[in-house]
Amino acid sequence: MRVMTMLIGTSGWQYQSWRGILYPRDLPMRLWLERYAEAFATVESNAAFYHLPTKQVFEGWRARTPDDFIFAVKASRYLTHIKRLREPAEPVERLLDRASGLGDKLGPILLQLPPTLRGDPELLDETLALFPATVRVAVEPRNDSWWTDDVRNVLEYRNAALCWADREAKPITPLWRTTDWAYLRLHAGLATPKPSYGSAVLTEWVDRLRETWSDESDCFVYFNNDARGAAVRDAVLFGQLTKAAGSPISRIPTLDKGVVTIPSGDPAEH
Repeated sequence: MRVMTMLIGTSGWQYQSWRGILYPRDLPMRLWLERYAEAFATVESNAAFYHLPTKQVFEGWRARTPDDFIFAVKASRYLTHIKRLREPAEPVERLLDRASGLGDKLGPILLQLPPTLRGDPELLDETLALFPATVRVAVEPRNDSWWTDDVRNVLEYRNAALCWADREAKPITPLWRTTDWAYLRLHAGLATPKPSYGSAVLTEWVDRLRETWSDESDCFVYFNNDARGAAVRDAVLFGQLTKAAGSPISRIPTLDKGVVTIPSGDPAEH
């Protein structure tokens, strides 16, 4: 019988401030993905939001990562912020064609909606209907007008996850369960040094996930607080707290005085 697995990672991997924390200072940027994938088993790629990579780039990412690695992909802003979910067929088709380069390493696709886009269940339903059932989709609305029964019904009908989100150590979305898997983004905590999270807040999120989803669920958890390596440290702490609570986790590295140690490799050096 499958058991709940927490798949833990960060939103992106190309951050200069992670030198000396996750990446050795002399490691070239072209090898950062390989180093990241030794430490974590999943990443949320936000590169596609700003500039949708070619299929060949996605294929390259697939080739450079271990067999068990999973990419969540943030959908292009052309779909969500420029078209604002209108006339979604072409941008969704292009996104799926490009991201298919990841093959079986393609995880959820995240639709992060602009704060100025008001709730529109029909637009959402039209967009979600274009994704095949084999592709998981998470939706992160950022306008309170989306918190309606009609929107929740669309998410449930289309088997899409409402992306739970945290900012400043509190939920900024309803804690709806709309499908049989979870997607959580942690944007900024209040612990020192900011924007880090403290163990009490992360324990609350571990408990919420474990209480809401069944033992057979996958829970994708990504830290978007990349400044000064906070996301790396918090992802490790979240994994430790989850494991202590009794749920399996995807691989995480260890930390020694704030520096990542990967068992199969050498620790990053200051």
